[in-house]
Amino acid sequence: MTDTPADGLSRPTHPEAPEPDATDPETTAPTLEQLVGSWLTVPDVAERLGVSLAAVRRMIEDRQLVAWRVGQRRVVSVPERFLDEAVLPHLPGTFTVLTDGGMNDEELLRWLFTADHTLPAGGSPVEALGAGFKTEVRRRAMETAW
Repeated sequence: MTDTPADGLSRPTHPEAPEPDATDPETTAPTLEQLVGSWLTVPDVAERLGVSLAAVRRMIEDRQLVAWRVGQRRVVSVPERFLDEAVLPHLPGTFTVLTDGGMNDEELLRWLFTADHTLPAGGSPVEALGAGFKTEVRRRAMETAW
């Protein structure tokens, strides 16, 4: 089974990722759009970073950012939490660890935005990365992905 994220590249799905049972309300996960919450379109990212649209598209292609198609019109968008005044510096390496471990972009985004209160900063792995806990997040990413 493969998945086609916003960058158009197919990646295998993680073989150990269980499919939620849509009939069981306790196992039904929130949609990715709900889990992430706030998304920015490519033009919004370009404006926020002060770069061209082509530069943002290149960041997505080079995996400095991960984008997903969201909304009814399936607009290519980036989670707002990936940006501060610039792209969070530890994201690309974390993307690589998770992707090399077999996660597709949806699984990667779900993992980054799912709450894990055992992390030093509490909250989600993306919040821990923003708080400077790169080593701990990547250690857990390696354990999860492999």
